[in-house]
Amino acid sequence: MENLTYVTENYSKYISIKEKFENAGIAIDYFNCNLEEPNINNIEFISKEKARQAFEKLGSDVFVIDSGFYIEDYPGNPGYPGAFVKRSAISSNITELLEIMKQTKNRNCYFFDCLTFFNGKDYFQFFGISKGKLSHEIRGKQNKKAKSNLWFVFIPINCSKTLAEMSDEERNNRPDNRTSAIDEFINWYKLNYKNCKKLVKKN
Repeated sequence: MENLTYVTENYSKYISIKEKFENAGIAIDYFNCNLEEPNINNIEFISKEKARQAFEKLGSDVFVIDSGFYIEDYPGNPGYPGAFVKRSAISSNITELLEIMKQTKNRNCYFFDCLTFFNGKDYFQFFGISKGKLSHEIRGKQNKKAKSNLWFVFIPINCSKTLAEMSDEERNNRPDNRTSAIDEFINWYKLNYKNCKKLVKKN
């Protein structure tokens, strides 16, 4: 069976998950590709469409991961930016984000991830959520595993450090009750797909 291919423009995202797959005995390849993102604030729809495009380019098993970032009381637009993290440029301008949020008391926010696997016939989607709050300042240091500059301002619930301030061990074992789309996918893939058992489509 051919390796799985993770399709993304962001090499740091590949690095951040590669070890987790290897530890599970699953080899994954990396393909750098700019996939067209539908102009709709719906992570599930976007992820599915990008998986379709990725398969068309490679013709083999692929998966993509899309993340939304939701700020409960973003001034004038609750829940912003959602699926528009990249297009809003919020993650590239976190200084501006903190300035906009300066007077906002409710700083609750969360990441919502959707992993879509496509084998050319069926789509399988897996989800994860990580809740927390925005810090009042940029905190932490550069890390090649960082998926986003938002790591510098996101403090998971039950924690006092931003993701960028944490060590790998602290991030992996943080007590925030998060769920992981990647872990869900790995468990499913090993049970239902890698071992060539009958596929059970995930609704």
